[in-house]
Amino acid sequence: MAAPVSVCHVACCANRVGGGAVSWGRGGLVAFGSCRDVMLYQPALVKSIPLEGHTEAVCAVDAVYQSDEPDSNLLIASAASDSTVRIWSRHDSEVKCIEVLQFGNGFVMDVSLSFLPGSNVPVLACGGDDCKINLFIQQNGQVRVGEVGGNTLGFFDCQFSPDGSMIIAHAFHGAFHLWKQTSINKKEWAPEVVISGHFNSVEDVQWDPEGEFIISVGSDQTTRLFAPWKRKHETEVTWHEIARPQVHGYDMRCLAMIGRFQFVSGADEKVLRVFCAPKNFIENFSNITGIPMEKLCSHQSSDLPEGATVPALGLSNKAVFEGDMPAQVAEDEETFNTISNQYREIYFQPLILTEPPQEDHLLQNTLWPEIRKLYGHGYEIFCVACNNSNTVIASACKASKKEHAAIILWSTSSWKKIQRLPFHNLTVTQLAFSPNDELLLAVSRDRNWSLWRKEDSSESGPVFSCCAYTDKNTAVHSRIIWSCDWTPDSKYFVTGSRDKKVIIWGQCDLPATTEGSVLDSIKPCSTVLDAGDSVTAVSISRLLTPDGRYVVAVGLENGKINFYTWKQSGQEPTVSDWTKCVEMDNSQSHALAVKRLCWRHRGGRAGHSDENSEWLQLASCGADHCVKIFNVNRFAL
Repeated sequence: MAAPVSVCHVACCANRVGGGAVSWGRGGLVAFGSCRDVMLYQPALVKSIPLEGHTEAVCAVDAVYQSDEPDSNLLIASAASDSTVRIWSRHDSEVKCIEVLQFGNGFVMDVSLSFLPGSNVPVLACGGDDCKINLFIQQNGQVRVGEVGGNTLGFFDCQFSPDGSMIIAHAFHGAFHLWKQTSINKKEWAPEVVISGHFNSVEDVQWDPEGEFIISVGSDQTTRLFAPWKRKHETEVTWHEIARPQVHGYDMRCLAMIGRFQFVSGADEKVLRVFCAPKNFIENFSNITGIPMEKLCSHQSSDLPEGATVPALGLSNKAVFEGDMPAQVAEDEETFNTISNQYREIYFQPLILTEPPQEDHLLQNTLWPEIRKLYGHGYEIFCVACNNSNTVIASACKASKKEHAAIILWSTSSWKKIQRLPFHNLTVTQLAFSPNDELLLAVSRDRNWSLWRKEDSSESGPVFSCCAYTDKNTAVHSRIIWSCDWTPDSKYFVTGSRDKKVIIWGQCDLPATTEGSVLDSIKPCSTVLDAGDSVTAVSISRLLTPDGRYVVAVGLENGKINFYTWKQSGQEPTVSDWTKCVEMDNSQSHALAVKRLCWRHRGGRAGHSDENSEWLQLASCGADHCVKIFNVNRFAL
């Protein structure tokens, strides 16, 4: 006798969750989570089977066959917001739940099924909101891998390698984690070196003065340091993130290097913050890059703090000295017997590294101590620069009035304000000191630039006065000027604007008798270069081509980077002075606007012994979350 009621059709869709909500099986079978059920759907038969058992929304599903036989069992793992993971077994048309895994008050965000290498023993990986990857092996217990850091929100996805010997996972903030099964003990999974980077727009990038690493800041509220990893007895050099000096509470906007291991950064706040490298970082930097400690630090290194930590509810990186570090807790000691132990302060723990660190170490143990705060701006910091002798910092903030658009100069010896330089009416977008430190250039949203010359020094530091500028009558740019830079001889400077124009101005090394003569002498030295799209970044290499031409890199709003050479051929500018050398294709370019370009200050490639070679290196960052380093052959330009 037929059942009085039967299901004729089910119309449903997958839950709106992460990428693990749908899983393909053999023969076109699709498993996905729909509301509180797991649905098995066979498109060829237009048939669906609901698996009931979860009490909350299903957020992740994975399915594998136990063998290649046509009638083999199908294993299905499903995770839901009810803090459970259910294992289902399907043979022919019969489906049953064979295991329920409880996860307390947390919940699993993704699941992945695989088999132990060389066997048919199932292995289940679960990535949860507790910052751990849980491994379950059938009839063989449980293994846990994961990160031990503080500033995380759990894993978002995880996958086994095809042979089941590795697990890759990515956390809520995009960081990758890779574990590999050890050959000695199959129950041990060791963390491996993996790529990392920003998870939001990268706003600024700078080389250190010696050209050995780069530092970048982004809207993901982090400052990251990338350096070449030079393996012993190997010629291969690869770039990795080896420190995260600042993990902030505001979106980062700009930075400037103050010497080799010191920098100043600005964020969406009114304060500039100055950071200095701790001893533990310098030691690990030496181990990873292969540069001897004697070349990296002076005899005063013993006075440096070991590292830094961020106090609870704080924004400042507090220095940690050797006597401040707590003793390690024994493994068998009960650490959750009091509230203070459950919610302990995250303390820095020094580690000696010989390879790039993993994400949990980057988060907790690579912060740099904050040594100064500089107060003076009325709105959020927008740009900052430091002169080449590392004695003066110039900074500017967002502004809609002239009084707020003033540039502030700071002394790096006393950390006090030297001077205010009012001129522009809107936000100053970039500042650049000339290589000889005699001039300071500023470009602004008001479509003008201003040039400031160093005069006699006062007790607090050098004093600058405005010696040239453009206004409504003399301006060439018709839209916001985004970027500027100097030629290595301090004779010329370049400006790039939203109006697609790139212009070289000069000469700036002529003797100054009166303000008017300087103002008249600085004019466009090149024809207007039409870049084809809004110019968002420009940079000039410190080294010339073999025939004495300046190398100019131009970054555009569409993400492309073009390379030009320029040399003044006569008294009057001509189109032939510009030569377009390279236009990057889409595979090399950024996907969104280029935010900053910065040439390495010396020849050769970082991590290689080719200082006098034909190679130049250019660092770029963009709104597509990427930091890129390009090797440029100046002999081929």
